[in-house]
Amino acid sequence: MQSSRPRGRTWISRLDRYLLRHVSNLPGGNHDVFFRRLSASANQGKLWIGTAAVMALFPGKTRRAALHGLIAQGVASAVTNMVFKTLLPRTRPLPEHLPVFRFVHPQPTSSSMPSGHSASAVAFAVGVGLVRPALGAALAPAALGVAYSRVHTGAHWPSDVLFGSALGAGAALVTRHWWPVRPPIPQTTRAWTNAPQLPGGEGLSIVVNTLGGSFKEETAGALQEVFPKAHINTVQPDEDLLQRIAATADFPGTRALGVWGGDGTVGAAAAAAVERSLPLLVLPGGTLNHFARDAGTGSLKDAVRAASNGEAALADIGVVTAERGLAGNPEVSEVAMLNTSSIGLYPNFVRRREHLQPALGKPLAGVAAMFRTFAAGTPTTITVDGKRHKVWIAYLGRGRYYPRDHAPLIRPVMDDGVLDVRLITADESFARLRLLWSVLTGTVASSRITHLREATQVRIDADGTPMALAVDGEALAGVRHVAYRVRPKALTYYSPRS
Repeated sequence: MQSSRPRGRTWISRLDRYLLRHVSNLPGGNHDVFFRRLSASANQGKLWIGTAAVMALFPGKTRRAALHGLIAQGVASAVTNMVFKTLLPRTRPLPEHLPVFRFVHPQPTSSSMPSGHSASAVAFAVGVGLVRPALGAALAPAALGVAYSRVHTGAHWPSDVLFGSALGAGAALVTRHWWPVRPPIPQTTRAWTNAPQLPGGEGLSIVVNTLGGSFKEETAGALQEVFPKAHINTVQPDEDLLQRIAATADFPGTRALGVWGGDGTVGAAAAAAVERSLPLLVLPGGTLNHFARDAGTGSLKDAVRAASNGEAALADIGVVTAERGLAGNPEVSEVAMLNTSSIGLYPNFVRRREHLQPALGKPLAGVAAMFRTFAAGTPTTITVDGKRHKVWIAYLGRGRYYPRDHAPLIRPVMDDGVLDVRLITADESFARLRLLWSVLTGTVASSRITHLREATQVRIDADGTPMALAVDGEALAGVRHVAYRVRPKALTYYSPRS
């Protein structure tokens, strides 16, 4: 009995010759030169590499789309040339099938099935489109043009191009499995509430930390100008910050507590405000102003408007209980966490990233900082909720941060009731190489070394050697145990409504 496989090949061969005959019958013209040049421009992926280089000039999703396209193209090219061209040997079209003036010269000598040009073209366009659909649609005509040019110039049969295109699309979709597209960042939402209106700063007491990142000699005077009726308490470096914050909050007639300083100062002021049921006005007085930025008071103008109009919202706060000292005679301290806490190499990474960001932009600064930090760093051994890990980073955010990878930047919701827990571990073999590769390819969020979850309570224990802990930028050394929990909607903070 004759097998069905030869009949299938004969059917495909007849269809190929039928379609190629129609291409052959097309009149000659400038389009022949165009398709030859287009086909040649895609040799060795030059057209797509050049396109990716241009896209990389634009940071954000466009740059990530370029990288995704190149990865998809690389996978498609490898599978096509190293696997299927070996498994499916096939002779390319002969000069008798097309006019000689259309033939690509020199004609490739590898197997005709499948078309590597088509696979690379479609893989790049689909890979880009998975991240930036509009760019993918814009690239689609070029990709289809390259695919058709391989038939027009006699380099491939139509079925070669169809199979290669399918392989390219499949490669792009497969790469999405291990390099997923980042989910969109949710819209900013607030749990709005009422707070006292403070026209001219009436009823507002402001504590100013002179060690704040942006403090200058004229800072207190400038604040007095915009809040002429406010009580302003300036804390000198040799004074006890916590005592001065308490004294400011207890000043007679205080209806709201203001704070000018870094994230650590803001956290201490928040604890005092919650204890006294006072709303908090966070002024942009630190180096990075994480909470002020998330609260919408990243500029003094916005803070003044929110305070004057009594516009406020509710935020959760984290409570961090750290145990230090000897096991038999521990020293327990409890601090409020408004933003983040970390163990391991994360503080060094953040400092390097912020230093490089003005020159490189956030994505490239993150990659460069990650390489510098972890190339020579060593992991820390800790136990997280009873499970032992070696970690490069143990990071906890008060609230869900975005993006969902090693460089969280934005917190759209301030009252979601969760701790954002992220561990980048060194438990796996070749841990350092895995880490550096995932950073280079932008796959940290989907890598096996990254563990993402949410919780309302977390406990971390040091494995023998006490650990260094950072809470809102303030360091605590010699920590043996630390516990985190969430107090939902405990803090009222001023935030402009528009």
